Amino acid sequence: MSGLKEKFEKEILPRLMKEGKYKNIYSTPRVVKIVINRGVSEARENPKAIEVSANELSDITGQKPLITKAKKSIAAFKVRQAQEIGLKVTLRGKRMYDFLNKLVNISLPKIRDFRGISPKSFDGQGNYTLGIREQLIFPEVDYDKVDRERGMDITIVTSAENDQAARQLLEALGMPFRMTA
Repeated sequence: MSGLKEKFEKEILPRLMKEGKYKNIYSTPRVVKIVINRGVSEARENPKAIEVSANELSDITGQKPLITKAKKSIAAFKVRQAQEIGLKVTLRGKRMYDFLNKLVNISLPKIRDFRGISPKSFDGQGNYTLGIREQLIFPEVDYDKVDRERGMDITIVTSAENDQAARQLLEALGMPFRMTA
């Protein structure tokens, strides 16, 4: 079992039940899935960019990404319908906990001038989205093989009913939120 999952079940879950006054263990908020999304804008000119980016994402997550295609043509962005424009990975279970553990304890502290993540990125339904500018913060990415910096969006989907419960859950899991002044 994953170290973070074990910690969640043995320490965090009972504490959240007590603090949040939840009646049973199943009503307590938990992380449902993590979705990593990456738009690959240079795929228009360079079809190889999708492949390179997909290999990077699979190294980071341990799972093969799904290629997303444009739903409709947009002339201003030079995008045609069904053109490959991005990648996404949905993590659940052990891989989700492993990725979250790596994100919190290894990758986020590597960011230059890191003072914590924004507490304002909740969506109102208890989900949190974090934008990362460069993939080099992940230990699996080989610096010599990177042709250019590519960012990604990481969405942590929780079963919490509101943002306050979700924040309490993510703080218990070790997410370093920035202090608001």
